[in-house]
Amino acid sequence: MARRIRRASLGPPRPLCQWEKELGKRIYVGNLPFSTTDEELEQLFANHGPVESARVITDRETGRSRGFGFVEMEPAAADEAIQALDGKDLDGRPLRVNEARERERRGPGGGGGRPRRY
Repeated sequence: MARRIRRASLGPPRPLCQWEKELGKRIYVGNLPFSTTDEELEQLFANHGPVESARVITDRETGRSRGFGFVEMEPAAADEAIQALDGKDLDGRPLRVNEARERERRGPGGGGGRPRRY
């Protein structure tokens, strides 16, 4: 039988503040029109400062946009962009723009739902 490695034994996750110092600030952009491309997202934020990266998140299976994305900018420019673009209308949809938070850890996956009958 194979031995399973527990995630807790891998150590704590790297602090977000260290990540910010290396790469800048990460911004969450929600309620994007499904037609938005990475380039269009980058252009939207480039008006407020240099953009390190811009990515619209797509579905693995279909390749369609999931309606949100992430932009990385230097902290001062990121704060300005968040203020200016939160609530701004883009193709009839009000954008939700805020600082990205680290994804919450979920418990062990799989198996949810009805209990099995043996």
